[in-house]
Amino acid sequence: MKINSLIVEIDGIDKEILRFLMEDARMPILQIANKIGISGAAIHQRLRKLEQSGVISGSKFTVNNKILGYNTMAFVGIYLDKAARNPEAVRDLKKIPEVLECHYTTGNWSILIKIICRDNEHLMQLLNTKIQAIEGVSRTETFISLDQQIDRQIQL
Repeated sequence: MKINSLIVEIDGIDKEILRFLMEDARMPILQIANKIGISGAAIHQRLRKLEQSGVISGSKFTVNNKILGYNTMAFVGIYLDKAARNPEAVRDLKKIPEVLECHYTTGNWSILIKIICRDNEHLMQLLNTKIQAIEGVSRTETFISLDQQIDRQIQL
């Protein structure tokens, strides 16, 4: 695996540990140890090694946006009038809580963002008053997600 120009070697046991934790980050270390057949201390050592190498970083809970009332997910391609405006545009996008992801891309757009909104009206308000108001944004192109059909991490 290549991380920040470094190659990090992980073995089959590391991959098994990662598979269990990617499926359920709350799985107890001893349960993983029993399934793999090594000690809990060995699991802790391997996790520490994986964290120090940058292969893993922290853990998180997944929030169900729809239960919280956020029913519209959209991807917005942002055209900047100058590529040099990217750092300032990203700084302003970080201030908008509905922006979940931001990618510097090749192709037509300078930036591609993933946003979550309560509904289409909220999306329109966000586009008109916050995103398109960012200095340097010349226009946007919006794609509403009808259904997320795949949601996964890389398979090990």
